[in-house]
Amino acid sequence: MELKRFVGQVALVTGAGSGIGQACALRFAQEGARVACLDVNDAANESAAAACQAAESEAITAHCNVADPDSVKAAVEAAMSKWGRVDILVAAAGIYSGSPLVEVPLKQWQRLIDINLTGVFLCNQAVAPIMMAQKSGSIINISSMAGKTSWPASAEYSASKSGVIGLTRSVAMELAPYGATANAICPGNTLTEMVKHVASQVAPRDGVSPEEWLQLRANDCPMKRMAEPWEIAGVAAFLASPDSRYMTGQALEVDGGMVMS
Repeated sequence: MELKRFVGQVALVTGAGSGIGQACALRFAQEGARVACLDVNDAANESAAAACQAAESEAITAHCNVADPDSVKAAVEAAMSKWGRVDILVAAAGIYSGSPLVEVPLKQWQRLIDINLTGVFLCNQAVAPIMMAQKSGSIINISSMAGKTSWPASAEYSASKSGVIGLTRSVAMELAPYGATANAICPGNTLTEMVKHVASQVAPRDGVSPEEWLQLRANDCPMKRMAEPWEIAGVAAFLASPDSRYMTGQALEVDGGMVMS
């Protein structure tokens, strides 16, 4: 049965140009939402919006650097100017870097925190007054299994994703009296271009090929495979749907059982 749970609603998706963000933008478009695609990569963002339009959804693009409050404000204002409301935020924009602790340059730490954590904060802060006024809305922040567990040479990434979980809980507490929710998704290793890029960087350090590294990561979880972006998007759609109206402040592991095991 084809679901159309978001007809008449507006979804803002950061990091819409690729990976999990792109999959979320398309999923909400397929279910009838009007989608604002936000990304720093304009070409990829236009491609994502075109895919949403091909799914018979209205879609716009906005160049958005999530670490820049003025850029975030302008992107949200573009959606409000177009449609007058924001029902869903998926904060998916993020990057990865990782080095042994004693080798992490401060600039590397700050850049990742600025995008992965401050960027989520700025987007949540920008849409919260809208949802409070509407007395409805769903915020879905993309964290990571790295927010619940960690590995060597991943200090800044793990810290940022743990921070997203804490931020989400606080946002959920503040929005609850207004009928809006905030939840986080903690994906496991997901087959995106970012993960492939990580493999190309990290595999030589581990003495394996990128392909072998990806297979090792797939074998880390009981399901013995990596997630597909659309599988994460399905959970985002659930969290924005009426079926999850009494769920807020949660950080859902979508990781093939890895953290559990």
